[in-house]
Amino acid sequence: MLRLAAATLAIVAFTSAADAQQFGFGQKPIIVSPDGTYLGEFSSDQYAPDSISNPYGRYGSEYSPDSVNNPYGKYGSEYSPYSASNPYATEPPKLVQPCYFSCPTLGQ
Repeated sequence: MLRLAAATLAIVAFTSAADAQQFGFGQKPIIVSPDGTYLGEFSSDQYAPDSISNPYGRYGSEYSPDSVNNPYGKYGSEYSPYSASNPYATEPPKLVQPCYFSCPTLGQ
């Protein structure tokens, strides 16, 4: 649970003000790597299949290569430049709000 909390803080810390302003429009935030790889849904629901909090799901399991909770994986290792757990990561995953029709911007 501590690892999940650290990963969550790291992801939130790397989001931009524009991303943060878009939260709350109905869709759940998702985690995406810089190369566009979908890394799951930012949710505390332990039963949702795409949730990073589901310990048995593809995106929440500590054994899945696509999980920010895998301490040996590309997106969860404390040493990987692509990891949410590495405070010095050069290309960490981002927390984004999906927009299906139109998204508000800072200028609107």
